[in-house]
Amino acid sequence: MTPTSSSLERFVALFILLMFIGIGTLFAWRVPAWQAPDEPAHYNYIAQVATGDILPIIEMGDWDNAYLEQLKAEDFAPSLLAELDTVQYENHQPPLYYWLATPIFLLTNGSLFAVRMVSVLMGAITVGLTFVIIREVLPARTHLALASMVVVAFVPQNMHILTSVNNDALAGVMVAITLLLCVRRLKGQNDPLWWMGLAIGIIAITKTTAYFMVAIVGLTVFLRWLSTRKQIDMSSNLIMNYIQIAIPAAVFTVLYWGRNIATYGFPDFLGLQAHDEIVVGQQRRADLVADIGMDAYWERAFSTTYHSFWGMFGWMEARLADALPTVMLVITGVLLIGGIGLLVNSILALRGQSAQTDENQSANTTWHMSLILITMILLALAQFVYYNLTFVQFQGRYLFVAIIPFAAAVALGLDTWRAMLFAKPSWLKWGVVGVCMLLAPLNVYLIWRVIPCAVGCL
Repeated sequence: MTPTSSSLERFVALFILLMFIGIGTLFAWRVPAWQAPDEPAHYNYIAQVATGDILPIIEMGDWDNAYLEQLKAEDFAPSLLAELDTVQYENHQPPLYYWLATPIFLLTNGSLFAVRMVSVLMGAITVGLTFVIIREVLPARTHLALASMVVVAFVPQNMHILTSVNNDALAGVMVAITLLLCVRRLKGQNDPLWWMGLAIGIIAITKTTAYFMVAIVGLTVFLRWLSTRKQIDMSSNLIMNYIQIAIPAAVFTVLYWGRNIATYGFPDFLGLQAHDEIVVGQQRRADLVADIGMDAYWERAFSTTYHSFWGMFGWMEARLADALPTVMLVITGVLLIGGIGLLVNSILALRGQSAQTDENQSANTTWHMSLILITMILLALAQFVYYNLTFVQFQGRYLFVAIIPFAAAVALGLDTWRAMLFAKPSWLKWGVVGVCMLLAPLNVYLIWRVIPCAVGCL
């Protein structure tokens, strides 16, 4: 059944979207220049494309650890910026985000604010798609789609990332589009399979951290095949389905990966080996363990990852927990309450006694969609752990590729308590949206009073 939403809910969704753009614009304007993770290197990629070098090559000299540390230590003081254009260690990244940002770069003579706004608009697309996706997953509970939309929009660290120059913004868009196609397929929609293949192909030239969506697409097609395998038609032919997806995906991957192999040599089809050889001085896991020991390593890993998921601004030096410790405690408390609620809901669902039922779709469809959302979170965690096996990168932003299912889980967990304790009156469902919406004024306070002074002077 096609999901529906009232005029009021659509109005609220639009309001949230416009609020994200408004606060995002404040972030793009107020965050001091270059005070976002890797922003100079991403900006310089765009600058190279603007000069005609549409596929820059990462090479020796693109990373100067001493210079970069000096820049960060002195808040990118103007006297140090003469060689900023040599910071090019993101040149191995897939090119699509930089290609899309280049026209704005050229039209505005390289305005950092204008290029940041490209990311803001991409972030707005992801926020809007969150509403559409969760409305498809939970068609009878559109308020949870709104709550999920709010979480994606206003987790402070995600706002910080989505309003800076980096390709995470476009990765979020492509993950959302691919997830929407997967959800629609599980619900019985017969969108052309090549759409999924096209989405995967575009991901291939967007960002490697989104590559795990290949597995989500594969799982989706398999689950749909399980549901229709008794029907005698071409749609139940699993191999043919995969071929229809693989062909358009291969157009992008063969061209881009082939270029990388020709440039960096086999088997470095992503340029990551070249990157690892060049970033001399970047902290390695083995060195940190040797310095502080395994117990301290794990304590730092969990603490830094958690805090940087919610708010460690600039180059990871300004913690939300330090600026507003009470707020961070409240966020942690709400998260724990939501987590317990999600666990309760899962137990009740397994017993067939869920506090929340959805008559708009079958239990089998709901289970399949839940499976792909859970798998997204697990795969995002797995690749985060894998990356940290070599480098020390306890940055929660790497988990934002799964922020949509995370947001849905938080919203569902909180709403479980509402449904069990306050099922009536129905308007209380808006309480979940209201609780999540408290993140919006927090972002305004952070960008107006905290972040600019914490990470450097305007």
